[in-house]
Amino acid sequence: MNLNNQKRAPLYEALEKFRRQRVVPFDVPGHKRGRGNPELVELLGEKCVGMDVNSMKPLDNLCHPVSVILEAEALAADAFGAENAFFMVGGTTSSVQSMVLSACKAGDKIILPRNVHRSVINALVLCGAEPVYVNPKVDNRLGISLGMELGDVERAILDNPTAVAVLVNNPTYYGICSNIREIVRLAHEHGMLALADEAHGTHFYFGKNLPISAIAAGADMSAVSMHKSGGSLTQSSLLLLGKNVSAGYVSQIINLTQTTSASYLLMSSLDISRRNLALRGEASFEKVTAMAEYARSEINGIGGYYAYGRELVNGNSIYDYDVTKLSVYTRDIGLAGIEVYDLLRDEYDIQIEFGDIGNILAYISIGDRIQDIERFVGALSDIKRLYAKDTKGMLSNEYIAPRVVTTPQKAFYAKKESLPLRQTRGRVCSEFVMCYPPGIPILAPGEVVTEDIIDYIEYAKEKGCSMQGTEDPTVCRLNVLMEGSY
Repeated sequence: MNLNNQKRAPLYEALEKFRRQRVVPFDVPGHKRGRGNPELVELLGEKCVGMDVNSMKPLDNLCHPVSVILEAEALAADAFGAENAFFMVGGTTSSVQSMVLSACKAGDKIILPRNVHRSVINALVLCGAEPVYVNPKVDNRLGISLGMELGDVERAILDNPTAVAVLVNNPTYYGICSNIREIVRLAHEHGMLALADEAHGTHFYFGKNLPISAIAAGADMSAVSMHKSGGSLTQSSLLLLGKNVSAGYVSQIINLTQTTSASYLLMSSLDISRRNLALRGEASFEKVTAMAEYARSEINGIGGYYAYGRELVNGNSIYDYDVTKLSVYTRDIGLAGIEVYDLLRDEYDIQIEFGDIGNILAYISIGDRIQDIERFVGALSDIKRLYAKDTKGMLSNEYIAPRVVTTPQKAFYAKKESLPLRQTRGRVCSEFVMCYPPGIPILAPGEVVTEDIIDYIEYAKEKGCSMQGTEDPTVCRLNVLMEGSY
């Protein structure tokens, strides 16, 4: 990485220069630098609204960059150690989907863990590729799915020699990492691309003593969520490429779905945040790590909770652990993670990332302060003292291995009927069911509905999880395939 070059932010600099020129706008957006919408100016500020502009020659065009956006993307590639980088303004969902669509066509097989984000399976609905799931092991105490074991990946590759790619979560939402370097090696040995969903791994590229990044491990493509641990604006992301992938082809795939009206607020935030990480990322993430480890120690000192960390590492299904993820197991105090999540927000004005049926995740990043950590730890201590109860009747597992009978695309577009949830046992689901966050499907199109899955859905609803993906917003009914339609 060339640190002198990394001091620049060419897109942001061009945008600032344009703003000072006070050009008269006869183009979109129609608010005309906010003059047509004073309430928007009051909400966001004159400078922000004044930088919400359209693509033009001085500011380049994301669909076909030739100047300042191209320079900014090249600097991002250099900072992340990639061959190419693309600015993405549809969130990491768009990065993941462009990555999968670049690797797979209709009828292709892709090897992947089942505990992927919905965006991966959505991409399979769009392109018609067939998933070959490597079902992760589950930690029986914590109830969470782990990483892909190397032997399971190798078996999947040998059993499916025509598969075109292997996809890895690096890390999972809970901070768990697979042996991505060896998975990449296996994929390449068998002529397959290695893809990584690094929505929660931006800091791996800049922090010390953290798990290896996908690009450093030799992956061919990685979707990186800059707006999570990287500090850019929500919905901004990067798609990184290795040297064996055609940037021109990937650009064409991106332009199939990405907007032609890219937000300069999002793109300039990527440019500025890349510069910040390149120049100050190592020191910043050293502080993040220290704060997370301090919080972990303090929470474990309360008793009843378990803030887990590197002690979980077993060299296989948990090859490494991201210590910046403050994942906390709550079931031993008799409360589901979502119940603790609700109490923190409603009673203590603390908003954490998510709660599921057994865990919570507090996202620690470059904007956090030690006093906020202290307040969070104090609230957890209070919650244990005031709300702890017996653990009888609590469910444990977050992940139930599915039985797949048809592809996501075939199931999603097949003839279907809507049935009450309890009547769908044994039928094939034609839609998604998930708690969001984290957005990992409990059921995906093409999977068999089982008694355990129905129990889980009802339990998650009862505890207050936000259920998404179904046509019925109450998740009292489920769309299933008509008999004989698959």
